Amino acid sequence: MRHLLLIVLSLNFFTLTLCAVDATLKIEKDVEQRSRIALMDGSANQNARVFNIFLSDLKISGHFLPDSTHNTGDYTSNFILPALKSQEYVLKYNMSQGSGTKLSVRLLKASDGTQLFKKSYSIPGRSKMPFLIHKAVNDVNNILKYPSISWINRYVVYAVYTTPGRSEIRLADYTFNYKKTIIKGGLNLFPKWADAKQRSVYYTSYRELVPTLYKLNIYNGSKQKIASSEGMMVCSDVSKNGSKLLLTMAPEGQADIYELNLATGAKTRVTNFKGIDVNGRYLDDENRIVFISNRLGYANVFKKSIHSAATSQVVHKGRNNNACDAHGDKIVYSSRESNNAFGGNTFNLYLTSSRSSSTRPLTTTGTNQFPRFSSDGSIILYLKQSAYGTSIGYINLTSFKSLLFPYNDKKVQSIDW
Repeated sequence: MRHLLLIVLSLNFFTLTLCAVDATLKIEKDVEQRSRIALMDGSANQNARVFNIFLSDLKISGHFLPDSTHNTGDYTSNFILPALKSQEYVLKYNMSQGSGTKLSVRLLKASDGTQLFKKSYSIPGRSKMPFLIHKAVNDVNNILKYPSISWINRYVVYAVYTTPGRSEIRLADYTFNYKKTIIKGGLNLFPKWADAKQRSVYYTSYRELVPTLYKLNIYNGSKQKIASSEGMMVCSDVSKNGSKLLLTMAPEGQADIYELNLATGAKTRVTNFKGIDVNGRYLDDENRIVFISNRLGYANVFKKSIHSAATSQVVHKGRNNNACDAHGDKIVYSSRESNNAFGGNTFNLYLTSSRSSSTRPLTTTGTNQFPRFSSDGSIILYLKQSAYGTSIGYINLTSFKSLLFPYNDKKVQSIDW
C-alpha cells in the first residue's frame, strides 16, 4: 500500500525550492485591442511592491499595455505629464497603511485629464493589501467594459511539506504576496475548493488510521468529516453545483476514481482498472471525466463517460503525461519530454480539447507542472522550475501573455485555484 501511494504521489507531486524571474510568451493578440495605460503613484510613501502588483494585474488581464515606469505625482491633480500624453489612460493611486490599509484610485484620460472613475477601498490590517489592488484593477477593467477578470480576486489554496511527515495548507492571492496558513499539525494534503465562492475547502488528513476527507469552512473554522478509505482518499474535483465529488480511492489496493453524491452518500465507481487511475476532472457537461492512468504502461491522459465502461485516449504523444485539468471541453496537461534518470527533466504544458485532436504548446522550457484553469477557463496557473529557479506561472489563453512570480516557500504538494 505504501508503494501504491508513492507511485500515485509521483504522478502529482512537484518539488519547489528556489525563486524565478519574470518572463513573457509570444503575444499573438492584436495590440490595438488593448489599452495603453500608465500608473502614477501618489502615495505619501511610494512602495515598489505596490506598483509591481498593479503592473502585474494590468499585464495578466490581457486588456492593457501598461507602461513599466514607476511614475510619481500628485494624486488629486488632473494634470497629465507630457511624457504620458501618448498613453490612453493614467491610473493614479494612493496607498496608505497604518493599523489598516486604504487604497484610493482615479482613472484619467491621458489626453485631457478627464476623470472616468474614482473609488476608495479599505480593510483592517495590512496583510491583505494585494486584494485591494486586485479589486481596483478589476473595477477599472469593468468600467472600460472589457471581459471579466474576476478570477484576479480569488484565493489560491495549496499544501506544503514543512518537516518529514508533516504539512500545512495555506491560502495566497494569485501573486503570492499574501500568504496565510489555515491548517497545520500532522499530514494534511490535496486541498480542493468546495464551492465557487471559496468559503470551504476539502482536504485529506492522514492523522487517523485511514486517510480521511474533511470539509473545512475557512471563515468560521467548522469541520465536517466526508469520507474515508483504505489506501488513499483524494478529492480531485467538485461539480459546478457542489453536489458531487470525484474521489480517488484504493479500497482494494489499486487506485480508481469514484463519484460521491453528497446528498445520499452513495459512491459510483467510475473506473475499474487493475492499475492506477487518478486525478479525475469533470469534462464537458459533467457526464464525462478526464483522468490520468498507466493503462498503457506509462502515465497518460484518458477520458470516459461516468456511466459507461468505454475509455478513450486523449493524448497520443509523449510517454509520461502525468497531470491534467479540464474546463468545459478544454484540457490542459503536462508532458515529460526528456528522460534523464540522474537529473532534471523537461515537462511542458499543452492545451487540447475533448472535441478535437488539435494540441497547442503553452510552454517551451523548464519543468512545468500542476496546471489549473481559472474559474472562467481563461487563465492557466502552473508551477515552473527553470535554470533561474522556481516560480508560480500564469498564462492568459486569449492574449498569450505569461507572468512568473518568484516562489521561495516550502515544497508544494498540491495546489488549487
